[in-house]
Amino acid sequence: MKLKPLYALMIPAALLSACSKEYIERPSLSGTTTGNYYTNAEEVRAATSTLYSGLPWRNYESRAQDAIGDVMSGNMFTYTDVEYLNFTVSSASERIGAAWGAFYKIIGYANVMIKTFEEKKAAGGSAAYLDPAIAECHFIRGTVYFYIARTWGAAPIITDPGETALSGNFNIPRYLQKDVLRFALEELKLAETGLPESDAAGRLTKYSAKGMMSKLYLYSKDYANAKTKADEVISSGRYSLVSDYNGMFTKMSMNNNSESLFSIQHQLASDPWGTGNLKNPDRGAGNLRTAEADAWEMYVPSLDILKEYEFGDLRRKWSVMEHGWTNPNWKPQRANAPKYNAFMANGFKYDTLQPTEDGGNLNATRSNIAKYFAGPGKSFGSEAVLGQSSGNNVVLLRYADILLIYAEATLAGGQSTSDAKALDALNKVRTRAGLTAKTAFTLDDILHERRVEFAFEGDYWYDIQRQGFAKAKTMIEKQNRGTVTGANYITNFTEDKMYLPIPSGEIVQDPELGKEPVPYYK
Repeated sequence: MKLKPLYALMIPAALLSACSKEYIERPSLSGTTTGNYYTNAEEVRAATSTLYSGLPWRNYESRAQDAIGDVMSGNMFTYTDVEYLNFTVSSASERIGAAWGAFYKIIGYANVMIKTFEEKKAAGGSAAYLDPAIAECHFIRGTVYFYIARTWGAAPIITDPGETALSGNFNIPRYLQKDVLRFALEELKLAETGLPESDAAGRLTKYSAKGMMSKLYLYSKDYANAKTKADEVISSGRYSLVSDYNGMFTKMSMNNNSESLFSIQHQLASDPWGTGNLKNPDRGAGNLRTAEADAWEMYVPSLDILKEYEFGDLRRKWSVMEHGWTNPNWKPQRANAPKYNAFMANGFKYDTLQPTEDGGNLNATRSNIAKYFAGPGKSFGSEAVLGQSSGNNVVLLRYADILLIYAEATLAGGQSTSDAKALDALNKVRTRAGLTAKTAFTLDDILHERRVEFAFEGDYWYDIQRQGFAKAKTMIEKQNRGTVTGANYITNFTEDKMYLPIPSGEIVQDPELGKEPVPYYK
């Protein structure tokens, strides 16, 4: 789906303004009005396309998603975000502030659009194009509140920033996590009702909403509803697993493929910042840095995730670069580097024996992440890269997740199951990975499958968290979070580390956030 950049959209100034609280987007009292705009489907869809864009999502998907979802879960090693590696995260953490700000900014956009489109309908605007747009906003708002509830637990719920801003009362409390989850679910139900059965590639449909609902139900241990919603997606026949697993994350031609239910939409552009996918340099092996592509390997696979792959699991080479990994199409070259150029002349080889200045790589875990690394640049045989930006979408919900949700929801907290349909769902994922089919499975089997299937996609921390403190503690303390020169095991995991702290700057501005949460629903 081609998305118009934010600056090209004639969106009300409300979407670009903010009040003193970062998590409240304040609508402007001037600018574009419902009377002179949003008079046709193109204008409305141009506005909602902003919600899919990397621009508002940037500060979450660039680094915060990795630090929270994969470093904290034990899937990634890093020398940068060590507080997430060692569970010493403070409320002053840059990643916490970035994710919080991004999430509430997206919610602010959705809030203003919902109100604007409803006003347009009341003034006689066509429901044919306004109702689906309102449903898109509900999906985004519900999904983001789901992320907030999983990340911080109790949190503010803002639905009318204008009323809040005009009232002058910015002392907004945290609401109970169960209420934030309930609000997110209600939003997704509205999206399910209002979204179309199908739409242009990359646009949300009612099956996107059903899929996200199934994930929320699973998180809440509502297995019956999780299974029902996952089954509705499966039975629709609209989705399938793609054969090119690595290509899902590295090829622009595979954006919005048959496996994607919801993706952040990127374009190959470096301006405005966030239009392109910014994961490339943080994951790219240093020996793939070229004049076209930055690569500084801020995040690398942990030793623990490398141990998790079963023998013969194709996802390992699709997700991880290790000694012997090759790509004959990539032929990076550098100025004034004859030994490096000779080593790479016949194709890229990941080599931990070759001196680094001559093309080798010798990092802390002797591996690099292949997911979302598009390559060294078009001139060197890969996808096009513009410095730090690639054109690959970031997938937030895909069909493999729906299949594994269905399998786990069928297990429903039991010891094991050999249910035929649940096995079929699980084994579809395993078969693509080149693994033998299972005849029965346990919860630990599912958690293993989810870990390797979604490695480096920012999700595994939430799989650990939803097991409850006792099991989460056991899982975390078993992990080797160190390097090849020294193991590191967590000994300080306590219950207060199950959720991240509210950003300290937000509490300074709104002291209510530092108090105990209160009910949202009376």
